[in-house]
Formats: sequence, structure tokens, C-alpha cells
Amino acid sequence: MRAKGKTRRLTSLALCGAAVAATALLTGPPAQAARPGAPGAERAETAAGERGSGLSWEPSATGSTARFRGLAAVDRDTAWLAGSRGTVLRTADGGRTWRDVSPPGAGELELRDVEAFDGRRAVVLAIGEGEASRILRTEDGGATWTEAFRNPDPRAFYDCVAFFDRRHGLAMSDPVDGRFRILSTADGGRTWRVLPDAGMPAALPGEAGFAASGQCLVTAGPRDVWLATGGGATGRVLHSADRGLTWRAVDGVIPAGDPARGVFGLAFRDRAHGIAVGGDYRADQPSARAAAVSGDGGRTWRPAAAPPPAYRSGVAWLPHSRSAALAVGPTGTDLTTDGGRTWRTIDTGSYDTVDCTPDFSCWASGAQGRAARLAVHGAPPVR
Repeated sequence: MRAKGKTRRLTSLALCGAAVAATALLTGPPAQAARPGAPGAERAETAAGERGSGLSWEPSATGSTARFRGLAAVDRDTAWLAGSRGTVLRTADGGRTWRDVSPPGAGELELRDVEAFDGRRAVVLAIGEGEASRILRTEDGGATWTEAFRNPDPRAFYDCVAFFDRRHGLAMSDPVDGRFRILSTADGGRTWRVLPDAGMPAALPGEAGFAASGQCLVTAGPRDVWLATGGGATGRVLHSADRGLTWRAVDGVIPAGDPARGVFGLAFRDRAHGIAVGGDYRADQPSARAAAVSGDGGRTWRPAAAPPPAYRSGVAWLPHSRSAALAVGPTGTDLTTDGGRTWRTIDTGSYDTVDCTPDFSCWASGAQGRAARLAVHGAPPVR
């Protein structure tokens, strides 16, 4: 037992070392400011532009053609995918092989979100009007599934699910009677109840959530949760500090004004620092302000000075980094190394969502069965 414990400690130290080295590779040493045209300015700009060049996605063959908008990365070995035609896949070997663990009889369901606690326990969300919106859970790695919730209200359309810990979680629906509807669980997703809406601000005309990446509802810490919207006059982010009982809305995070535009994905690395991504999901429409950042828990947002060049649906902070994050969408992947203020494209492959884990593993998934794990070239190998 002592030898086994020592091996675990050495593995943990190796992972930590790889994470630190990889973060240093991405961000590099602070570049000293130089005036354009001044000696050293070109070298500084070149060094800044080369940061992140050691990143690439390593595709993983899933054997599926489903579109995977739901992704839950547990660690560098374990990840879950949820997608169209009721498809759920799970890997336990870093993506070398994927096992089809789809719920029986779910072929007509559109699974758009998955939250996994480990390699055995997970919750998936099916979207749609009325009874098409469902929540299913497994405790045995997908060998069996239990339907924990079936939406009885034809006016409700659930978009995303998120957990604070292994017991407490929320799911959100598009507005019903003029307010977003929130479901709550306190037993790991076994049972769900609709929360009172007295603390929810009124929805804007046409406002809704986007079930595009499983990131329209995200948490940080034991009680804070954020909700992303679009379709109304402005793209908003709503924040609750009491697990969904009361909310505060902030307007103008990302331009909306059309059913296809708004905030599609959120990521908070702690209670204060967040990134919002979105735009217009139509391929022939521009997304001039596709990202925004917050440093005060979502009370205020600033547009990115150099945003991603097109619509982005998913975003994730790189683990153990205070400044690096990835944004993904149908036209590529972008990297920021300054906390979301500026972005540059590092990959042109199509992905819908992205998720990272504490052991410095990042995963992405999307259409046509795409799944990939991020490779950081130049970081020391994990032994």
C-alpha cells in the first residue's frame, strides 16, 4: 500500500510539472512593450505571435457520425460525449477507443449536454419542447440508465444542465410565462424540482438560451451560476449567487437582436473571472464581437479587443492558468493568453464544444462524430 501511495504521489507531481511547463509554453515570458518600428518591436511581436504554436488537436476516431454538442471531460483518460440520435459514448483510455453506452430506446432524442462525476456516474440532457426534454442518469458507466425527469409542460424547452458538486445541480429552460425556468436537484440528479421564479428577471421578447455546446449554464464554486442568452434585443448573462433562487441580468454582453445571435457559451475559472463567446451561428453572417470578458463575477463585461474572427459556441479555461483559454466553433479554434482580451486562431477544424480537466487535459467534440484531445508540444511527458 505504501508503494502504491508513492506511485500516486509521483504521478501527481509529474502531472503538475507538465501543467506548469505547458502553461509556460503557451503564455511565455512577459513581452516587454516596444514602440512600433522601434528596435526589438518586431521581435516582441513575433514572440507573442508564436505563443501557443505548440498546441494542436489530436483527432480521436469515435466510430460515430452523431453530432456531439455535449462533452464532459473527467481526466486525461476519461471523457463522455452526448449527441444526436440519442448517442452517448465514453472513453477510459484517453480516446484510443470509445464505447457506445447510449440509453436504450433514445434514438429519437437530441442529447445536447452531459455532466459526468467520474467514469461511472453521469447525467445527460435531452432537449426539445414538452416531453422531448428529459434528464437521464447512469451509475454504472452507461450499462443502465434511469429517466430522472421528463418535462410535462409543453411550453418549456430545456437547454443546459450544470452541477455545483456531486449532489447539487440545475437545469435551465427557455422562458415560460415570461421568465427562464430553473430545475434543481440536491441528490445527484435522481430527482428534480422547478424552483420559484420570483427571483428571476423578466425575459426579453424573443429571448432564449442556445443548446449549442452545453455551456449556456455554468457554475463556479458551491453556489454561483451563470446563464447565457440570445435572440432578444441584446445578448445577456444572468448570475445567481444562491444556486438559482435569485438572479441579476447584465445586458449587452454580445450583440443579439436576432434569433440566431447572442451569447452561446460561458466559462468561469473562479467566482470572478469569466469569458463569454457567441455571435451569429449562420455561416454567411459576420460575428464582429464574438467574445467578452468579466473580472467581477459577471456584473460588468468588456468586449474582447481582438475577438475570434467568427461565431464561437464553446469556451474553456486551460487548467492551472490565469490567462489562457480556448474558444471553439464550426470554423476553428482560438487561443487567448491574456485572459480573453485578444484571441488568435490556432486550428481551422470544426468543433462545437470544449472542456478541460485539472490534470491538464482538454477535449473537444462536434459534428460527424468528431472528438479530439489537445496536444501540447514541448511539455514534458507524463510518466
